Amino acid sequence: MPYTSKETMSKSAFSAKVFAIYLFVVGAVLVVAPNFLLAIFRIPATSEVWIHVVGVTAFMIGVYAWVAAKHENRPFLEASVYTRFVVFVTFTTFAVIGLASPMIILFGAADLAGGIWTYFALKADAQADRPILTGIH
Repeated sequence: MPYTSKETMSKSAFSAKVFAIYLFVVGAVLVVAPNFLLAIFRIPATSEVWIHVVGVTAFMIGVYAWVAAKHENRPFLEASVYTRFVVFVTFTTFAVIGLASPMIILFGAADLAGGIWTYFALKADAQADRPILTGIH
């Protein structure tokens, strides 16, 4: 059901907007001052362009999440639950096999936490959408 200004935002849409804001901040910092963020998480500084590319990508995913939330796009919100879980598993794997600093797991954990929040919010929204049975047949 599309969101209109007269309706309240669903719990799942709200969770996606919060996640979008997180992606806007992380993405913008990675584009403008990536080594600042990397230093906070004790990840080695880099002068390579890849970190800026990651920032642009994160920011753009934030745009998708924001627009999906604004329009109550349930399929996108559902897909984001799965993809955020995959990010956590992938980042953890990268750390375990030595491809990245173990601190990268914190970024994956943020994705996982947001995905879990959206999962339960989707369940609550679905429960709220069910018609109430009154016992009158």
